[in-house]
Amino acid sequence: MRHRILAAAGLGALLLGAGMAQAHHGWGSYDSTRTLTIDGVIQKASYENPHGMIEIKAGEDVWEVVLAPPSRMQNRGLPATALAIGKTVTVVGYQHRTNKAELRAERIIVAGTTTELR
Repeated sequence: MRHRILAAAGLGALLLGAGMAQAHHGWGSYDSTRTLTIDGVIQKASYENPHGMIEIKAGEDVWEVVLAPPSRMQNRGLPATALAIGKTVTVVGYQHRTNKAELRAERIIVAGTTTELR
């Protein structure tokens, strides 16, 4: 009986770890050889772990922008209220290699204030 409990606990930990690893973006998936700068208007925003996200409309394009963890953004002076829908932002970062509409932001400029995210 004890062996079954230990085996079940081990399997549960393994599955949990695999799910968490799959849910997180691997930074190697982004093309760090080419920096993009995009100006756009925030359409959606999330200030939640493991990292914040915004969706911005830049001309006819819509970009999903991966930000830093909320604690880092807060510590560097970017509160959740700065990412309000309708605000114009500039993001500088790296495009995803396969999802061309996704950007990993290195910095964000909101209302003239630059926040380094990495």
